[in-house]
Amino acid sequence: MTLLAHAVDACPATADTGDATTTATTALTAKAVYQLLNAGPAQTAANALACAWLDQRLLEARQLCDDLPEHLDDMTAWMVKRSARIGDAYRSYLQARHEGAPRRYFSGKGHALHFLQNVAPTKLVDGAWLYGLLAHWDDTDFRPLIETYLEELGDGVPDKNHVLLYKKLLASHRCEQWQDAPDEHFIQGAIQLALAYNAERYLPEIVGYNLGYEQLPLHLLITAYELNELGIDPYYFTLHVTVDNGGTGHAQMAVQALRQLLSRCGDPAAFLGRVHDGYRLNDLGSCTTSVISGFDLEQELVRIMAAKAVVGHNMHSDYCRVGGRSINDWLADPQQIPHMLAALESAGWIQRGQPAENSRFWRLIQSERAEMFGVFNAYEQQILSDWIATPPGQAPAASARIPSYRARQRTLDTLGVHHTPRGGAQRGVIRHHPASDAANDSLNASSAELRQLEQQIASLGSKQAAMQLLMKHMSPDLHHSASGLMATRMFRQLMN
Repeated sequence: MTLLAHAVDACPATADTGDATTTATTALTAKAVYQLLNAGPAQTAANALACAWLDQRLLEARQLCDDLPEHLDDMTAWMVKRSARIGDAYRSYLQARHEGAPRRYFSGKGHALHFLQNVAPTKLVDGAWLYGLLAHWDDTDFRPLIETYLEELGDGVPDKNHVLLYKKLLASHRCEQWQDAPDEHFIQGAIQLALAYNAERYLPEIVGYNLGYEQLPLHLLITAYELNELGIDPYYFTLHVTVDNGGTGHAQMAVQALRQLLSRCGDPAAFLGRVHDGYRLNDLGSCTTSVISGFDLEQELVRIMAAKAVVGHNMHSDYCRVGGRSINDWLADPQQIPHMLAALESAGWIQRGQPAENSRFWRLIQSERAEMFGVFNAYEQQILSDWIATPPGQAPAASARIPSYRARQRTLDTLGVHHTPRGGAQRGVIRHHPASDAANDSLNASSAELRQLEQQIASLGSKQAAMQLLMKHMSPDLHHSASGLMATRMFRQLMN
């Protein structure tokens, strides 16, 4: 049975998965599915649970409405009209900003960094839903979808690989603690991973999901603009603005793939019905705007302080007292954190509504002789700084205008300052320091791994066998590694 025939004959959203599987799936969270599959292909039984979980999401998606045309001939006109509408809305946004309107999304840098951290479960599996289609590399009807996946992987170039770009963006702002995000933030990532490892079962849904995900949304344009405005590198987002365009980009390729695959399908109506189901999957779980609107500055600070209390509640001297209680006493119960913050404010340790530098508590964290140096990372300090600067009882005000990320880059280029990989800067040519033993060991191990992959490919007797081996290194969990990047480059060369 061909993949297309199987895709229509087996309708996963109505399949009987059995009482035991249904019961287990009911208790399975999106985060559990994500963790199960994010480490690579799961064992058969575990993957069956993930499929049953995805079938439940498809049933939910069927209850939603969508704007996708019913007829294939209307798809291009729909996409063009949608793109024009987004462009008009963005032009209106820019005009309003030029006339003095505040940022629409982010009240300050802490808010923006919180967003980056909480959409990480989706961004760190970017493109995963298409992975299972690599097996059809020699079928021209699958070429638009495979091309899209390869471009999501940056064609094996580290500076273009979407997942690697996002990992670097998180690391540059110390926003890597995303694993504790709410379960709804894992739904989209779990959907993508479940589709990744079950292409034979969910081809129409993959085509539909891809069709929806690759359309350029308004929020992507606004997010990129406001991140740059707050001094955060927007490249990951601007890259998607260009590659997802409806003229020559992923949006156009998505329509092309649907047209080519539908033309060889035995039951086009059934196939299209499932394409709609996959398209609607994009509307499940949290999204960009819901993550942004769900941010509360004080709640986030309380969460951070409560996490610190777990390890810090016995680390303070008894003479350090606020509001008649020792700091150890305050931290012994994380529920007391809001009251402790109020006590610090009442005692004058925190001066709300003023720059953070005016507060004694801040100077314990950031000053020449800061007693609490290193306790709060860059992201946590930004949240604390934003909260201190916000007057009590008021919503966070738009922060003072600062040089945008791109403006800072232009200034550094003018001064001849180059950036180190960790985001620091030095004047003139970057100085090279001898690598540590650990770094050398890592480089040597990576080089050995790449040589081994080259030797394995060279020893195989057929192109098909070589492609099969390369595909294993291009999975969602591996494609951003050194071997995965090399495998992607080799796959591209062999495919062409």
